[in-house]
Amino acid sequence: MFSMLAMQPGYLALSLAGALMCLASVDGARTALRSLIWVLPLSVVLAFVNALAVTTGETVLCWLGNRPVTVEALCFGLCSGAMLSSVLLWFKSYTVCLDSNASLALFGKSLPTINLMISQTMRLFSQFIKRGKEIAAVQLATHKAVSGGTSFDVRSKAKSALRIVSVLMGWGMEDGLIRSASMRARGYGATKRHTTYVRYHLGTADKVVLGILMVLVGVNGVLLATGGGAFEFYPVLSGFAPWHNMVAYGALLIVPAALKAREAWVWRT
Repeated sequence: MFSMLAMQPGYLALSLAGALMCLASVDGARTALRSLIWVLPLSVVLAFVNALAVTTGETVLCWLGNRPVTVEALCFGLCSGAMLSSVLLWFKSYTVCLDSNASLALFGKSLPTINLMISQTMRLFSQFIKRGKEIAAVQLATHKAVSGGTSFDVRSKAKSALRIVSVLMGWGMEDGLIRSASMRARGYGATKRHTTYVRYHLGTADKVVLGILMVLVGVNGVLLATGGGAFEFYPVLSGFAPWHNMVAYGALLIVPAALKAREAWVWRT
């Protein structure tokens, strides 16, 4: 949540580092390093797109025709890319830690609709990737059978990519309708309270950690509400908050990795 609320370079750098650290803790350092393959290009692409689209800013780097490329626009694009990347990485860690049943137990009683949306979105990521590979393999095999074994050219690759997206969208919407009818037939939404297959017990240690998290969230919320995460990009870069305002945010981000490190220490062999 805080990753999307504070559009400040310091907060965004901490959020991205915390997301990578959390992902490395729950799914391995190799997975976190592989995520950098798309995290870094995403930030760079958004930075250049924003610099080309927005001409606001006083520090001009160069001119593309009659359009200036400014430092302020580049910085805003980089921060936007860092924000989007950190949110995606946090959701990736969420999918590793909590399956659909755990999500239902956590949010099913209070937020059943949002929980259903989150669980279905989590499922669609892996489903779309798998189906996209299947469609691409079928298209490649069909193309080689028709063309006598030649590979795709640039134009054919573009058409193939658009066709894959079109098929995936149609396939996904059809699945959504079928899944909606299936869940309604199974009684989902018939009652206000939802039960779960597995009962989760909240122990003393869990309550202590939850209390610490609530305190840190409250402190960070107060700091952001009082301008702790404010930053001005235009017309010039200004507005860095004092470093001690981000201490509570750093403490909040390190909690998942600290819990995973404690678990590894307790169960060491």
